[in-house]
Amino acid sequence: MTLTSPEKARVSPAVARLLEARPLPVVLPMTLPLLTGHWVGVHDGDPRALALFKRHYSYRHRASGQLRGSPTFVGQGQKMVLLTGDCLALFAWQFSTVPRNSGQMGVNCTVFRNEGPILSSLLIREAMELAWQRWPNQRLFTYVLPRKVRSGLPGACFLAAGWHYVRANGHRVRSKAGHVILEAVA
Repeated sequence: MTLTSPEKARVSPAVARLLEARPLPVVLPMTLPLLTGHWVGVHDGDPRALALFKRHYSYRHRASGQLRGSPTFVGQGQKMVLLTGDCLALFAWQFSTVPRNSGQMGVNCTVFRNEGPILSSLLIREAMELAWQRWPNQRLFTYVLPRKVRSGLPGACFLAAGWHYVRANGHRVRSKAGHVILEAVA
């Protein structure tokens, strides 16, 4: 597939090389239902979703430098993996009845990455509606590692979508690894 200059400007060089090397469809097949707004549901481990996840700061290679053995990336429990039709944004939800190490309960946004032109806060609001349709009245939460984001305000796109920092005694709650925790309550 040959990309035009404007198309190359919208994707990373690695994605551009991948698309030029392999004849992959740019849009998702119609067999996957458009859930709402911009999102399409895909399976955990979908190669297009995995490609976006590998460019997220939370992606970890094995210590040995080998690639991860499994293409799945959301984790155990109930999950919802979303891609935009142009495959330039990824959102994944995970719901588990087992408390996390940080004590957080609810539906966790395990990854959000937007490389496309759609406003991130709009994509987040649409993903929130889908989560609440599947898991009614559940608390939504996510972790953001401040030193890994470009913004001076960690989680700015989540804040713009109506989320707020989890606070205790007037201070932002952090995980043991230093992530700030944001939440949205139905």
